[in-house]
Amino acid sequence: MKKNHLLIIGSNSFSGSSFANFALNKNLNVIGISRSVQPRPFFLKYNNNENIKRFKFFKVDINKNLDQVVNIISKYRPSFILNFAAQGMVEESWNNPTDWYITNFLSTVKIIEEIKKFKFIKKFINFTTPEVYGSTDRWIKENFSFNPSTPYALSRAAIDFHLNLTYKTFNFPVIFTRTANVYGPHQQLYRIIPKAIIYFLKKKELKLHGGGKSYRSFIHIDDVSRALYMILKKGKLGDTYHISTNKLISIKKLVNMIGYKITKNLSYKKKIKSVSDRVGKDKYYKLNSFKLRSKIGWKPIINLNYGIDTVVEWLKKNKLEIERSNLNYLHKK
Repeated sequence: MKKNHLLIIGSNSFSGSSFANFALNKNLNVIGISRSVQPRPFFLKYNNNENIKRFKFFKVDINKNLDQVVNIISKYRPSFILNFAAQGMVEESWNNPTDWYITNFLSTVKIIEEIKKFKFIKKFINFTTPEVYGSTDRWIKENFSFNPSTPYALSRAAIDFHLNLTYKTFNFPVIFTRTANVYGPHQQLYRIIPKAIIYFLKKKELKLHGGGKSYRSFIHIDDVSRALYMILKKGKLGDTYHISTNKLISIKKLVNMIGYKITKNLSYKKKIKSVSDRVGKDKYYKLNSFKLRSKIGWKPIINLNYGIDTVVEWLKKNKLEIERSNLNYLHKK
């Protein structure tokens, strides 16, 4: 891949900032845009990258500043765009569904309608989610039908439908990726792995929704960034790629795994409290990543046990930062 400009929409997100760091390590010129100011270095993996001079950041809200987004793209003429911008969180999307539809669908449609005029864009990767499929009781391939069960999932499915139509009608150079649950150092602390580690370190009570009976595939963010880079190089336009370990673990087993790592005994069990499940929560997301492995040549290399150790080490080194941070999700319009 030549040292062309690469634009990351949503560069302050965990996945976006992690890929920015990966791209800088490949000596790419990276432009990042996000609606909020850059967070503390604690949450920015690229902050200490030796190639940070290749990174330009712009505080731009895609919901309010479409012209600025288009001007940045027009000025820097990126060959590649990766879209990580999205309202996350499943349960919370029921409370303010309009916010999810505006950010995840309407604002992104407006951007696509403008930038589809630019011929210098070689690939636009939409980084999306298995929630579009709903709960799946078998391993699924990329052509599985959508069956969203929450406003969040519906908003992500809607933009994928629009992008697919735009590809078929106007040859817009989109590639879709759907990724299992990501984790790793620098992730937001309200996510289950860092949150469980912190709660057990602080001996706080951890609420386990639905008793932790849902199953997920957890994949280290470094494996995800490597997959995205390979898809940028080898991915076929219009195609979808699942980024997954092809392994499942129940949230209950995951939490028990973390608890034992922290306490070295079973005392952590006294700090786990089962509570009612979230509305619309799916039991399984079973992404089959055979296509990515066979067509692109990728495979995950970081196992869950070691990956969790990297998060534990990061958190233990940053106790003061944890004290400064909110452990709960705060919704931003």
